[in-house]
Amino acid sequence: MNRAAFLLVALAVVAAGVWFWRDTGGDVSSAQGAERIVLGQKLYAENCASCHGANLEGQPDWKSRKANGRLPAPPHDASGHTWHHSDEQLFAITKLGTAALVGKDYESDMIGFGDILGDDEIRAVLDYIKSTWPEREAARQRKVSGL
Repeated sequence: MNRAAFLLVALAVVAAGVWFWRDTGGDVSSAQGAERIVLGQKLYAENCASCHGANLEGQPDWKSRKANGRLPAPPHDASGHTWHHSDEQLFAITKLGTAALVGKDYESDMIGFGDILGDDEIRAVLDYIKSTWPEREAARQRKVSGL
């Protein structure tokens, strides 16, 4: 598949994810939302914590490249930059991996989890992460997401 076609497919996947996310409201205040956060916490522990830390703290010195040229896994707590990104971007990075969005030449340890987690499970992980942020970061991320 050529790069343009791949990007078109990736964009379609992201758009579908955003449409579904907005359709469900990305709501974490309801009982269903609370259940999704609990599920997200479990899935985070199983799939993400080995790199991003059990407490969302990321890897040490995450802003400096490792010897192999790759950046360590960033924190997902308020000290990181996850909250700088829209829901659409976070979903796409998690589902497709960093290289799919930035370009195949970009080297990253962040794989896509689309073959491991379903879309609802990815959203549950993201809802868990977002549920840990202070209001200032959460409000900024909602604004970036157009919510």
